[in-house]
Amino acid sequence: MTGIPLIIAFVIAIILMIYAISKLRIHPFLSIMGISLLLGLVAGIPLTDVKENGVVVKQGLANVIGAGFSGTFTSIGIVIILGALIGTILEKTGGALKLADMVVKLVGKKRPELAMMLMGWVVSIPVFCDSGFVILNPIRRALVRKTGISDVAMAVALSGGLYISHVLIPPTPGPIAAANTLGVGDNLLMVILYGVVCSILPIIAGTMFAKYIGKRVKSNFEEGIDSGEVVKSYDELVKSYGRLPSGFMSLAPIIVPIILMGISSIVSAVGMKGIWADILLFLGTPIIALAVGVIFSIITLANAKKMSHFYELTNETLMVTGPILFVTAAGGVLGKVIASTDLVNFITRNATVFQAVGIFFPFLLSAILKTAQGSSTVAITTTAGIVAPMLPVLGLDSPARTVLTVMAIGAGSMVVSHANDSYFWVVTNFGDMTPEKGYKTQTLLTLVQGIAAMIGIYILSLFIR
Repeated sequence: MTGIPLIIAFVIAIILMIYAISKLRIHPFLSIMGISLLLGLVAGIPLTDVKENGVVVKQGLANVIGAGFSGTFTSIGIVIILGALIGTILEKTGGALKLADMVVKLVGKKRPELAMMLMGWVVSIPVFCDSGFVILNPIRRALVRKTGISDVAMAVALSGGLYISHVLIPPTPGPIAAANTLGVGDNLLMVILYGVVCSILPIIAGTMFAKYIGKRVKSNFEEGIDSGEVVKSYDELVKSYGRLPSGFMSLAPIIVPIILMGISSIVSAVGMKGIWADILLFLGTPIIALAVGVIFSIITLANAKKMSHFYELTNETLMVTGPILFVTAAGGVLGKVIASTDLVNFITRNATVFQAVGIFFPFLLSAILKTAQGSSTVAITTTAGIVAPMLPVLGLDSPARTVLTVMAIGAGSMVVSHANDSYFWVVTNFGDMTPEKGYKTQTLLTLVQGIAAMIGIYILSLFIR
């Protein structure tokens, strides 16, 4: 199959996948794998390997699926697990709380919404946004009671900050998975730096929106509805952890891997040779750099006298990352199936049409998937798998523009959070809001931030080749 019929088959496949996930409640792994198989059959991928003179010239469908699945685990599996383990340990030792405290001191108490936004942004780099909101919500509550600032404004600011880094900055699984699928997984430092730059506009837009909506929507608490929650002071929160780790030890698991990757990039760029160059290049590979970060987080755990919990924390991390890894691998299968059809050749022959869309294509596709099925990670990994074979046609195949594509996919995966998204319910419930208020706050916030991020990404794309 080729031409317009293949495009139609592709569109129908995506619609069926979304329907299976969002309406039939079939797990994303099974939905994506099933659709990949059906699309491969309809598109005419041969059932068995095609050989000429004993050499395989075209893989059979079963081998295409196997290659797409296994290829994802080549490097990304370890990176995701190590990054998640760092976040889990920081969460359990109070390192995340210490990072939040440092942000408040840096920004100042006179700008509470911005402080809360940046607090969430920093903490969510290693910690999942859902967990981050639960961890930091007691701090938000204490600050609201202490300053009298809008409860809703602070909840929206915290949610926005957490969400931005969750979809844009490694080592969160989504951006790592997209970078690996698109071929820039070994250049994780560039992905991190672009993620930081692309966070600026959504942070500004999110802070302004938080101030705006805080004057117009009131939480149940502000309306005098008692939730029965016991609000702890900051000192009580600190006491519940025993003793918080130092600022250096809280930052080290995040900063040290970034520094190692940066040094490795410099060594590679200047062409340095010798044993020391080899050592620095080795330490700067994403897997090893994050492993060093894990070592620093283990030291923090030991200092907190909680090493007896290490096995439990590792097991908890593996249980959390397992589903993410398998969904990511399923996205890799879909991408491999698409690459094995004639779809890419057809798009190449009609390149001018798709080049006109350019960087907006991955954003729109990710936004459609996110809005339809709810999970940002599923939207990111699936979109990356679909877009990967199309990068040259879209004019996004240089390293810098490929990283921008990762950012565009992440921005799209914010648009929008509503009732089919678990994070929506975390924010509304812990933010003491009704679902109707959640649509006015969380849903609109993610729309504003996603569009703001995409505006910044588009501006960057005008100057980066």
